[in-house]
Amino acid sequence: MADTTQGTRFGLSCALLTPFGADGRVDPGRLARHAARVLDEGCDGVTLCGTTGEGASVALQERAVMLGALARAGIAGERIHVGVAASVVDDAVAQGRQALDAGAAGLLLAPPFYFKGVGDEGLLAWFCAVIGALEGARGIVLYHIPSVTAVPLSVDLVGRLRRAFPEAITGVKDSSGDWATTQGFLAAHGDLAILVGDERILPRAVRAGAGGSICGLANIVAGRLRPIVHEGRDDAAVSALVEAVVARPIVPALKSAVARATRDADWAAVRPPLTALSAAEAGAFLAEHDAILGGATA
Repeated sequence: MADTTQGTRFGLSCALLTPFGADGRVDPGRLARHAARVLDEGCDGVTLCGTTGEGASVALQERAVMLGALARAGIAGERIHVGVAASVVDDAVAQGRQALDAGAAGLLLAPPFYFKGVGDEGLLAWFCAVIGALEGARGIVLYHIPSVTAVPLSVDLVGRLRRAFPEAITGVKDSSGDWATTQGFLAAHGDLAILVGDERILPRAVRAGAGGSICGLANIVAGRLRPIVHEGRDDAAVSALVEAVVARPIVPALKSAVARATRDADWAAVRPPLTALSAAEAGAFLAEHDAILGGATA
């Protein structure tokens, strides 16, 4: 499965779920234990406060608690990326500065998602304002997830940002789930780490030169994802599991699996406006999960 267009290797980073306690606050101990678990199971790194981590619902002071918890657990900053989810430039800068000052390897930088129908010129100005204010910015992965933000990142915009910040931008996370889009990023920016969020097209992308993935499914099947990310190996069961997850609210579904795996019902808690799966919904998902994987592995 060797590939001749291999870009920057990134590996497998788990888009960490964020655990909340009975009081609704982030639970740092549970977070650190979960991060250590997915690293032990095969992840190369973890990403805090992404889409799967409900990052747009996590306050700046809570992010500091999360970063501190991972540091105390001995998880090196070089294994950590942090999602930035804000439309206000100063808020995005504050989230990014906090993560970089804490030693994180880089940022997963989403566009200003509140504003729809904006063009590349406006997005360029916004990204330049954010990145330009982050002195010593590093490890920036531009986040293309139009199904959530409704603000797509074009191949041309990525190119203009690379020229403006050649030392800071190291990758693009493509969570479009569209193979043509992934191909476009690989063709134009294959020397960057092109990361694919949709595990169904991930093996094909790795064989075409993708650098890895930041993905939510790693919360529950990190071991199965590692050979996909590092070898481009197909896995029909992983694809089937993705179909089962995306047929439901994704974050509550993943949390229901972690709650069962850890025998910790509080893991099912999500933060408004999300709502947890009902007992019947969770049961149906877990039964489908087990049928796909041949047993209760999570």
